Amino acid sequence: MPVQARRVFRLALTMALALLCAYALAMPLPFLAPLFALMLCATPGPPLGLKQLTGLLLVIALTLGSGLLLIPLLLKYPATGMLVVAVGLFFSFFLTVNRGKGLVGLFLAVGLTMISAAGTVSFVLASSVIKALGVAIVVAVLCHWVAYTWFPEQSAPAAKAAAKAPAGQRSLWIAVRATLIVWPVYFFVLTNPFAYMPLLMKSVQLGQLESLSDTRHAARELLGSTLLAGCLAVLFWLLLKLAPSLWLFFWLMLAFGMFIAARLYAVHATGYPASFWQNTGVTLLILLGPAVEDSSNGNDVYMAFAIRMALFIAITLYALFAMHLLEQWRRRRLARRQAATPQGELSTC
Repeated sequence: MPVQARRVFRLALTMALALLCAYALAMPLPFLAPLFALMLCATPGPPLGLKQLTGLLLVIALTLGSGLLLIPLLLKYPATGMLVVAVGLFFSFFLTVNRGKGLVGLFLAVGLTMISAAGTVSFVLASSVIKALGVAIVVAVLCHWVAYTWFPEQSAPAAKAAAKAPAGQRSLWIAVRATLIVWPVYFFVLTNPFAYMPLLMKSVQLGQLESLSDTRHAARELLGSTLLAGCLAVLFWLLLKLAPSLWLFFWLMLAFGMFIAARLYAVHATGYPASFWQNTGVTLLILLGPAVEDSSNGNDVYMAFAIRMALFIAITLYALFAMHLLEQWRRRRLARRQAATPQGELSTC
């Protein structure tokens, strides 16, 4: 079997197994297990070893624990707490952009935003979210171990040129831009953390996309992946309604995972980069998870989905608009600086 095909089956099976285990064990926030399976296993290669998994769990405890420390500050000194969150978000995005530590930056951003927002409602809720994240990652890695035994890499992947980090000034600007996009959303989520938590997850996901500097390309990728994920979520739900069961849920996740993975690994070539398909998969799972919870709680699934999808589209449009304004402001600032530079050089000669 070709390497690309093995990668497709491995990723799809890991996501489906993680979903099956999470819902069978009645884990809290069960959709996080396939979500982390996608995020951790999308990069081709062997699964995390026991030592690496232990280190990752330690990093999670430290980064997510930062959100618990912010709870008293947000409740007693909200202005100071918000400034600390802004500085922490900048640092998390700087780690992602300049240091290549995407997972550390992601979990730090989640800890500063999701955990602290949940903690303003209930400290117990925030602690339970941290536990759910840790258990979900363990389940995702264990499922990756199982899938890797059936679909191993079998040959060393071709050496890829290391992704060059942006230049110093550029990387600082990307981190500042991401902070200015996510921080106002955090303000909004604090008004009702229970209702808007998926919105915060989506905004953190958008902030992690450091490679998007061109507004037209960003609109094509961000808005396109969000709309496609919404269509896939509707199709997934309609198929699941035919015979609701955990096994059908598993097989549908396997099929949809193969659809996304085949395009992510370019088995079926498309005009979109791998990040587009990964964003589609992440958004699909963020939409499906709360929908299943709404159904089990007897809530109106379709109304909740429509509201959630509208919020996702709104936050994506907001991110694109903010990115456009910030990039325009930066270009004008650089143009003024470049126009003033020759005069300064002449005066020193």
